[in-house]
Amino acid sequence: MKRAHKPAPRSRKHDPNWQRIVDAARVHFFSHGFRSVTMDDLAEELGISKKTLYAHFPGKIDVLEAVLADKFAGVEATLKKVTRAHLHDFPATLRELLAGTQRELDEIKPPFVRDIRQKAPEVFKVVERRRAALLQRYFGKFFVEGQRAGMVRKDVPANLIIEVLLAMVQSIMNPPKMEELGMMPKEGFTGILKIILEGALTAKGRKA
Repeated sequence: MKRAHKPAPRSRKHDPNWQRIVDAARVHFFSHGFRSVTMDDLAEELGISKKTLYAHFPGKIDVLEAVLADKFAGVEATLKKVTRAHLHDFPATLRELLAGTQRELDEIKPPFVRDIRQKAPEVFKVVERRRAALLQRYFGKFFVEGQRAGMVRKDVPANLIIEVLLAMVQSIMNPPKMEELGMMPKEGFTGILKIILEGALTAKGRKA
């Protein structure tokens, strides 16, 4: 017997309520975790019926995927804005990249990361892949530009520096390790960047 095809969630373009639902879910998911928030909770807060909510999103995983897509779009917009605004200005790019990533990570609390890894492992894998792609795309350019400016050491290839960064993020920025270290995602990522930069920057780069 064939399984019934699950209808796809309506897109923001075709439904004005899409962003309202995503915004409400985003606040709850990131602050309190994915597991503790129900579709009933979202419907009640938004003042809509469960039928209306399910017409927009067939299930909570669909809401989660929309929230994460919205989050990643915002992160990429931030990184793109920074790299374009401070093209060839390594010190300014460094400051803004650090500030921008800290702001974005500050929204995400440990219960959310823990919950999606436990309750939505396939979604968590997608998050890890998208996170790695963003780091490679924007921080990779950053290290290459830093080498050109003489602020990142040239005796270590830029692609090796970014691979070390990716490996550290992969092994440390996960719920068990964050819990073991007693750190928030923002603190963990900032610490990783500081360690990488201490080893990668030249004397000129450290003074910038």
